[in-house]
Amino acid sequence: MSGSAGRAGAPKPRKRRRRPRGRRLTTVDETSAGGLVLDHEREHAALIGRLDRQGRLLWSLPKGHIEDGETVEQTAVREVKEETGISARVLRPLGTIDYWFVAQQRRVHKTVHHFLLEATGGELSDEDVEVTEVAWVPVAELETILAYADERKLVRKAADLIAPDKLA
Repeated sequence: MSGSAGRAGAPKPRKRRRRPRGRRLTTVDETSAGGLVLDHEREHAALIGRLDRQGRLLWSLPKGHIEDGETVEQTAVREVKEETGISARVLRPLGTIDYWFVAQQRRVHKTVHHFLLEATGGELSDEDVEVTEVAWVPVAELETILAYADERKLVRKAADLIAPDKLA
């Protein structure tokens, strides 16, 4: 026998699904804003949980689309309030993440502007239809709880900014 055909345990070649010829996906750009929201003691951060297609709860930083006439800072504050119930103020920019995905027959290039924010009031609420759960999570546990590597990287970057004397 030659090659791998017929060998016990040999992986079968995977077939890639292809789009029918002539149907190109439309590429669109989307921009969002949000961030890392800290409590007054800067010991906890407000996270949102959403269910993925497999029904797993994935924790992430609150964020959402920029509305007409809004700055990225205004969007971050509004989205934090809408998704978590927490009112917050922007302390400083934290970084930008961009990624690609396909949804609704479109190829989407998404850019998300993240800020370091401090809670100024409100109570945790998961009333936003896009959010399954919200929680205050100890800052020390964020890297093990956040679902996305890019957000974990932002949290590492924020670690030295969280010290109270650096944010005053």
